[in-house]
Amino acid sequence: MSDQIDNRDEKLDLMLEQIKTLFFEFGIKNLNMDDISHKLGISKKTLYRFVKSKEDLIARIFDYEEKKWAETMNMVSSQEVNAIEKLFKVSLLAYEEMKRFNPMLMFEMRKYYESLFNSYQTKRLAHISTSMRVNLEKGIREGLYRKEVNSDAVIAIYMNYLIEIHDSDLCKAIDLTFDELFSVMFENHIRAISTPDGVAYFEYRKKEVTESLNKNNN
Repeated sequence: MSDQIDNRDEKLDLMLEQIKTLFFEFGIKNLNMDDISHKLGISKKTLYRFVKSKEDLIARIFDYEEKKWAETMNMVSSQEVNAIEKLFKVSLLAYEEMKRFNPMLMFEMRKYYESLFNSYQTKRLAHISTSMRVNLEKGIREGLYRKEVNSDAVIAIYMNYLIEIHDSDLCKAIDLTFDELFSVMFENHIRAISTPDGVAYFEYRKKEVTESLNKNNN
């Protein structure tokens, strides 16, 4: 029985990944359950074996994204690297996700699935807040972040940047790309909280991170 459940979960995860890609390409509003089943090459009856409705499908995608993010964070947390290195890795992962999660998709989720989206956003921001607090404490112990840093203020400002930076109107208003905004935001954050040793490590790693951002943009 357990093997059957695990197998079903694997099939559902694969299906959700494929459906998520369809939403990125076509948007949420433009795809009904008939469209989704057709593009997946399955019958609508088969699709309804896994989800009850389109709203249930959206909810399961959010749950799937939360599971993937938790697994990624556990993987990064298990690595024996310093706080700045971990923040590099997590921020680049967040960057890659945000690049795919285009503003139009965000608009559609807020408009048509507001409750589900708000719940997902609240959980995601809570996870980021917790991860940042752990990272700040680690960086202070390592002598890379300043001891007098106000953790609550730093976390609040950084999370606000993550939300605002994804506003396409902001990018247009100041004639900068998302990549440029993200790179400057991250550098400002590191320089604001780091000791001289922390800044030195950032300078050492800055070139590689910039190259990673440019690579993802091509």
